[in-house]
Amino acid sequence: MKILKRIFKVSIVLIGLIIIIALILLGVDAQKTNYLKLSKKDPTNKGSYVIKNVNIIPMNTDTILVDKMVYIKEGIIEKIADNIEVSGVEVLDAENKYLAPGLIDMHVHTWDRYELGLYLSNGVTAVRNLWGMPMHLRMKEAVNNDVIVSPAFFTTGPKLTGPEFIGDDNLQLTSSNEAKEKVIAYKERGYDFIKTYYGLTEELFDAIIEQARVSKMDIVAHPSQKVPYTYHLNPQIKSIEHVEDVVQQPLNYKLDTLKLNEVVDDFAKSKHNFFCPTLTVYYNIFQMLVDDNILESEQLQFMNPLIKMVDSKAQFDRWHNTKLRDATIVEAVKAQHDFHLIIVKKLHDAGVPIICGTDAGIGITIPGFSIHQELAFYKEAGLSNYEVLKTATVNASKTHTVMNNMGTIEEGKVANLIVVESNPLLELSTLQNPSIVFVKGQMLNRAHLDSFKEKAMNRKNLMASAFRYAENLIIEK
Repeated sequence: MKILKRIFKVSIVLIGLIIIIALILLGVDAQKTNYLKLSKKDPTNKGSYVIKNVNIIPMNTDTILVDKMVYIKEGIIEKIADNIEVSGVEVLDAENKYLAPGLIDMHVHTWDRYELGLYLSNGVTAVRNLWGMPMHLRMKEAVNNDVIVSPAFFTTGPKLTGPEFIGDDNLQLTSSNEAKEKVIAYKERGYDFIKTYYGLTEELFDAIIEQARVSKMDIVAHPSQKVPYTYHLNPQIKSIEHVEDVVQQPLNYKLDTLKLNEVVDDFAKSKHNFFCPTLTVYYNIFQMLVDDNILESEQLQFMNPLIKMVDSKAQFDRWHNTKLRDATIVEAVKAQHDFHLIIVKKLHDAGVPIICGTDAGIGITIPGFSIHQELAFYKEAGLSNYEVLKTATVNASKTHTVMNNMGTIEEGKVANLIVVESNPLLELSTLQNPSIVFVKGQMLNRAHLDSFKEKAMNRKNLMASAFRYAENLIIEK
């Protein structure tokens, strides 16, 4: 008995030490991202400006409003006109540059605050996080309360899966009652959406859809292989993710154009589902197959160190070993990527609204930077520059009611905006390096944005990230 008591006391001490260490590391990590904090002394913390000599790309129609003025009042677009006179407000001369809505990445996985700065530095002023954890609720609270400057932040709850174990990062459901309880709990805790994932049976899916409707929670669906693909064409499911799942599920891993036409017809008939291709994350499989040194590349310096050590390495090893067994995998993956472009074009031509999402934050898909690759793929698929830009602005903003106040430049909309050197309707690449980013009217110039990149490069927060992930496993399981 004395031995057991001694073991118990030692265990309590060890747990206490671990908690203390975790709190210290998390505090240090928070301190290092203080550059994102807003204060009354911060010159960016005004929220009211007049912009003059600017060409506006409103994105509610395919046009350019030439040489206009825009009045931003406390983070909201108050007025757009040829001439605006307002006293006591700083006037910014845009010097005939172009003003566009900030970009929206509709499929990301966020691991720390550094990534929020990376998104802003790339002109991304809103993100939809699709792997919810307790840390994301705190992040969302800090963003909504203007504690930090950040893209607008929306998040699903944890990924809901069926009873079959497919990884400790998924929440396995075993009954309809449990499924409903999770939807209710995520709503109460402050998650914005429900994320459905692999392995959900019809019974579980029905329970989630029913409760989501009652709880007024939109669903984002990573297709489940346990139900027909058409099962996801439900009005409660606002967007369906991943173009590769079209190939893997209804096409049964065949690049079958005739079968694809049937899938496209089903989508077109539904008239209420948005489609989020995430072309970039699949293409990055090809990148790993052709570049043996990609984990040491410059772009990977911006990946969260825990993800780089665990997920990036695991994915690279998986595909590298596959290539050693079968060299034809390189050609096969590239062929499927090319077929993905065809899928996107066919869905677009059928009137299915495409929304831009990258799956940033996992593998080698870098937060912020990856959106420009994704947009370039839509262009390669055959969309016009205006149609491409719609995927990351107005289309994205229409997906969920809570996002309807962004995505276009109109009076009454939130001032999430970017100023770029040239016309993106002619040159998409200009989006990669905005001169100024406005987020809720807070102005960030290029010096601010470049400093966000520098702070995120090769950051040393592996253990802090590990503790946050461990918290998720403890709380959500």
